[in-house]
Amino acid sequence: MENGDWTHMMMDTVTLNVGGHLYTTSLSTLQRYPDSMLGAMFRGDFPTTRDTQGNYFIDRDGPLFRYILNFLRTSKLTLPCDFKETELLRKEADFYQIEPLIQCLGETKPLYPLDTFEQVVELSSTRKLSKYSNPVAVIITQLTITTKVHALLEGISNNFTRWNKHMMDTRDFQVSFTFGPCDYHQEVSLRVHLVEYISKQGFTIRNTRVHHMSERANENTVEHHWTFCRVAQKVED
Repeated sequence: MENGDWTHMMMDTVTLNVGGHLYTTSLSTLQRYPDSMLGAMFRGDFPTTRDTQGNYFIDRDGPLFRYILNFLRTSKLTLPCDFKETELLRKEADFYQIEPLIQCLGETKPLYPLDTFEQVVELSSTRKLSKYSNPVAVIITQLTITTKVHALLEGISNNFTRWNKHMMDTRDFQVSFTFGPCDYHQEVSLRVHLVEYISKQGFTIRNTRVHHMSERANENTVEHHWTFCRVAQKVED
């Protein structure tokens, strides 16, 4: 290997402090999935924190991050035969927003007590892409949140004041809340912050899906959907 290649590899090295556990990897590994939280973080679209040694600090489960990092390296999920922390790992995958890993971990259908019910939040991202630019250019993008949980919408409205947005009532007492239009980097940054905010309210990602459409000769539309759920206590009438 040429000296220049070694120099490039050394410059490409990143050390992370995840919950007190140190991991060293390459920048390209952390950016493998550009739409993930780590992709946004190491592209400069998400604020970073460093520890006293200058390492990037992430306040999450340190031991479980080894499985996150190995998935970023190989795009394969490898767990020990006696692994018993699948639910915790799923929450970590939700936090880092690594969609292929979330899909690998699969969906669970928890059994809830009879006096509880699920509150649901739908988050969707709509991107219009130019077919003829290389690399493919994002023409316009917007984010929409739909839910019956009005307190959550009120909190988002109060905490995300610098974004263009509007509200409208939809079916079954749900409210749709749309941000945008904005450019691609704004959308990724906003989405990362929204997912973090929704997660802090006790919601976890239940599933994700992607839908591709071709509406015009020179445009493609890609829609990403995330469904969040949390358990709430039923209130007697």
